[in-house]
Amino acid sequence: MKRIALIFSAATLLLFACNSDKKTEEGKMDDKISETKMDESKGKMEMPDSATMMKNWQDYMTPGDMHKMMASWDGTWNEDITMWMEPGAPETKSTSIAENKMIMNGLYQESTHTGEMMGMPFTGRSTVGFDNHEKQFVSTWIDNMGSGMMVMKGPWDEASKSMNIKGKMVDPVSKGETAVRETFKVIDDNTQEMEMFITMPDGSEFKTMKIVFTRKK
Repeated sequence: MKRIALIFSAATLLLFACNSDKKTEEGKMDDKISETKMDESKGKMEMPDSATMMKNWQDYMTPGDMHKMMASWDGTWNEDITMWMEPGAPETKSTSIAENKMIMNGLYQESTHTGEMMGMPFTGRSTVGFDNHEKQFVSTWIDNMGSGMMVMKGPWDEASKSMNIKGKMVDPVSKGETAVRETFKVIDDNTQEMEMFITMPDGSEFKTMKIVFTRKK
C-alpha cells in the first residue's frame, strides 16, 4: 500500500467532536460537565473521563502491527505497469520506480513514484496509514497529471494478505466524479500486486490498471 495507489492518489484528519447540552440559569452558562451527559436514545454520546480520553489518544497515535507491516515495505521498488484506457482497448505498458519510507514516528508510509506515462515524464506521491480507531487503511494520491487529490479507505484481510480500498476521483475528461476501487496484495516479501477498477456509467466495473511491484535488490 504505500503507493497502493500508483494511480492518482493526504493525510486524513479524524475530527473528534463531542456535543454537550447547554444549561443556562439566569442567562449564564452552567459549566458543570456532569450536567452535559447526552441521552443515548437520541443518538448522542457521553464525554469520556480524562483517563479514558488520554488512553484513546495514546492508542490512536501509537504504531501497531499494521504499521510494522508497512515498514517492511520500505525501500526501492520497480513497478511494471499495465493500463487500459477503455473496455476492449489494447493494453499499454510502462515502468516506474517507487521509493518508500515510513514517516511521522512510523505512522505513515510515504512513496515517491517516478517514470513515464503516455510518453510524458510522470511523478506521483502517495501516503498510506492505518487508522487505529477505524481499523482500516487510508491512502492518498497526487501526481503531476492532475490537480486533485484522491483518498481511499479499506480494511486489511490477513487471510489473503490483501486489502480492498475504495474512493472517488475526478475524471479529467468529463470533469465528473468516478467511483474507484483498488486491490492490493502481498505476494511475498519482494513482490506485490495492485489492480485498479473504475465504475462505468452503467454501474459495471472496468479494470483500468495493474501494477506488479518488485523489490529492487
